[in-house]
Amino acid sequence: MALLDVLKLPPGALSWRPGSATPGVSGERFVACLPGVLRRYLARRDRRLIIVADGPSAQLELVAGESREALGTLEIDGREPLPGPVAATAKGQPHRTVLMLPAGAVLSRRTSLPSQVRDNLAQVLRFELDRLSPFRPEQVVYDTRLIGGGKGEARLTLDLALTRRDLVEGWLERLREAGSPVDQVTWEGAWPQANLLAPAERPRRRQPLLDPSKLLLGLILLLGVAVLATPLWQKARTLETLEAAVRKARVQAVQVDQVRQELEQARRGSTEVLRQKWELPRMLDVLRELTARIPDDTWVQSLEYQNGEVELRGESGRATALIGLLEGAPGISGVSFRSPVTQVAQTGKERFNLAFSYKRSPPDRP
Repeated sequence: MALLDVLKLPPGALSWRPGSATPGVSGERFVACLPGVLRRYLARRDRRLIIVADGPSAQLELVAGESREALGTLEIDGREPLPGPVAATAKGQPHRTVLMLPAGAVLSRRTSLPSQVRDNLAQVLRFELDRLSPFRPEQVVYDTRLIGGGKGEARLTLDLALTRRDLVEGWLERLREAGSPVDQVTWEGAWPQANLLAPAERPRRRQPLLDPSKLLLGLILLLGVAVLATPLWQKARTLETLEAAVRKARVQAVQVDQVRQELEQARRGSTEVLRQKWELPRMLDVLRELTARIPDDTWVQSLEYQNGEVELRGESGRATALIGLLEGAPGISGVSFRSPVTQVAQTGKERFNLAFSYKRSPPDRP
């Protein structure tokens, strides 16, 4: 089973805690998914002395992770110390002592109580023991497991397991004198974490800073955070990549827009030049019109063209007639004298200075 498959198990599946005599299957599967170094560390931190009681004698087993070592037997009335491996373990690494009773020594039954007693369940059970069993509360040790009766339900369903106190007190005293007080009293076929020993009677042990239960819980929380944070991290990386691509595209778009504006400006400039060239009249056409219109007794001293305006200076036998002659020419308009006409004494002709506007339709574009 992969580690992610373990994390998908239903609530309560990881019910094992280090030190439990009968770890749940899901807990064992979870530990099996851990790296070898971590499994060995947990094994060193989780050592249990299992006392399998059978009447006045018991079989001893030292459990460390997946390894089990038989240590022989122990008599309830004896005074011999615990085997050497247990003493050596106690010096280097504290262990938990678990008293395992036969299944026939434990009375178990399922019962139900009103849900109103949820907050005082332990006290109510103590009062109800003489009704639920043939013993008085001081004659037994017991444990319960709530299996039903969530909020909103009328009754609580629970399992009750108990055994006679006199069957376990001898072993509790014997192991206390041997220097290994009992942490847990359970039985064959018990539910995970079952403990018939009352909390007040359990030995108080100093919890190490990095005990296996805390380490497993921290690992589960770390994996949970990793599972939740990985999509966020991936989205953040994807967002950064997209933002970088957008910034790069924006820079390229600005550069393209600048080039486009420069090309547009150059296109407009060239178009304007072509437009002016198309609209500009050809001087050969102007000279052809003047040659055809001006009489033979007229000669032109100077001709100037600027912005559609033509200015002529010269002498003519009939200068005043030039206005009528030029007005009828195509493209010529606004013919007028710039200065008064004067008489030339030597030639007898009239000196003139006239101007007109010349504009013709532009040639067809190719």
